[in-house]
Amino acid sequence: MDHRENNDRRLLLWFFAVAAAVKLLLIPSYRSTDFEVHRNWLAITNSLPLTKWYFDETSQWTLDYPPFFAYFERLLSIFARLVDPRIVDLQSGLDYSSESVIYFQRITVIVSDLCLLYGVYRLTRKLEPMKRNLICAMVIWSPGLLIVDHIHFQYNGFLLGWLLLSISFLQEGRDLLGGFLFAVLLCFKHLFAVAAPVYSVYLLRHYCWSSLVTGFRRLVTIGAVVVAVFAVAYGPFIYHGQIQQVISRMFPFGRGLCHAYWAPNFWVFYIILDKGLAFLLRKLGFEIQIPSASFTGGLVGDSSPFAVLPQITPLTTFAMVLLAISPCLIKAWKKPHPGLVARWIAYAYTCGFLFGWHVHEKASLHFTIPLAIVAVQSLEDAKHYFLVSIVSCYSLFPLLYEPQEYPIKVLLLLLHSTVMWLGFVAQYTNNNKAQKDNGESKSKFRIGCFEKSYLMGLVLVEIVSQFLHPYFLGDKFPFLPLMLISTYCTVGIMYSWIWQVRKILT
Repeated sequence: MDHRENNDRRLLLWFFAVAAAVKLLLIPSYRSTDFEVHRNWLAITNSLPLTKWYFDETSQWTLDYPPFFAYFERLLSIFARLVDPRIVDLQSGLDYSSESVIYFQRITVIVSDLCLLYGVYRLTRKLEPMKRNLICAMVIWSPGLLIVDHIHFQYNGFLLGWLLLSISFLQEGRDLLGGFLFAVLLCFKHLFAVAAPVYSVYLLRHYCWSSLVTGFRRLVTIGAVVVAVFAVAYGPFIYHGQIQQVISRMFPFGRGLCHAYWAPNFWVFYIILDKGLAFLLRKLGFEIQIPSASFTGGLVGDSSPFAVLPQITPLTTFAMVLLAISPCLIKAWKKPHPGLVARWIAYAYTCGFLFGWHVHEKASLHFTIPLAIVAVQSLEDAKHYFLVSIVSCYSLFPLLYEPQEYPIKVLLLLLHSTVMWLGFVAQYTNNNKAQKDNGESKSKFRIGCFEKSYLMGLVLVEIVSQFLHPYFLGDKFPFLPLMLISTYCTVGIMYSWIWQVRKILT
């Protein structure tokens, strides 16, 4: 057993080493404004006392993550100062882009992915080798994580590592530790709270639902654990009377329904319908005021983005997300099985992505990474994941808009698709010896007509948006490629959501 575990660890480290080598090669690539955002947070947490962290406005990139992430930035800033003091200088460090800051920040993301590695290890250590290797390839070599974290720049791998660790303990029946890790994750990034209803219902039913005395004791215990985690995170700010300022930074509802680049979710259809109705009514002679938000700028800010349809409020999106999650909550209450936890959590994040407020396109990682764990459970799950992971990765393409990054993102998606295809084909190949001897060994992994048609359409969308649009229209209608990609990917994500609802209910 020890020999097998050692081999498993070595293989896992090999997966990580290959990924790290690719990430090192990506260090000089394009980086988004998020790179400067995190550099500024290093400066804020290193240069200012804690009482000023959530008030500082030296840069437009103010601190808006929960306290644990601020503490994490503070830890990194100690090493940043040793590498180059200007990195953490609040004034002279603005828009600093020397090689020292680029290499330092890029490498911190690579090192922090060790958390993801450990999460994958705990989730897969008891699986058979084929399934374990497939999950490692789909998660550690995830093209979405490479694009978002190691080109665009963020720390999603680190955060998703905490989520996978939490899921792994829940699957082992260690509910208290799983709930503790999820509470910690929420204090790193509050947007993971979409799965909180699933955790609450599952833990109440699976962990606390017992005899009166035992159930009450467990409820008090897990409540105390969660309160203790939040007290450590938010206690200093409550003590200084700053909790309202922290909350207002974390939940800036004035940013609007949609992000500057529309995530492929339900609200894309709502926006397009509103634009279409406004255009039609103006043609018919009605006085329709054109909203200040546009296709190119996205729906950001306090403007009224809809000309005809009712305005959407954060409360509306909250109610829609909760309603969408409800089938999963009912199932978790009726049948609180640890083996279904990953599926339910992935479904909750899918609902949050489709119906949430100001959703970022990068949030698709929140459900595609847990779905990779589910993908090896059945042939149906494998077929579903093959489609949704490709759609999720393709929806991230507009993040990398510079020409030199185009071959990279296409190659990453093609390699990911190939690895998935080969892995699933191998997993679901008939291993009957008689059929092997006759050369009749066939795989059961085949995608259906809808999936084939959809993926062919995705290729067509890319050809139109990347080549035909600039060739025939030039700079005219610059919003069309983005709208086309977002709308088409929304169809794929909606299909995935419907598929997951059916799977949960059956």
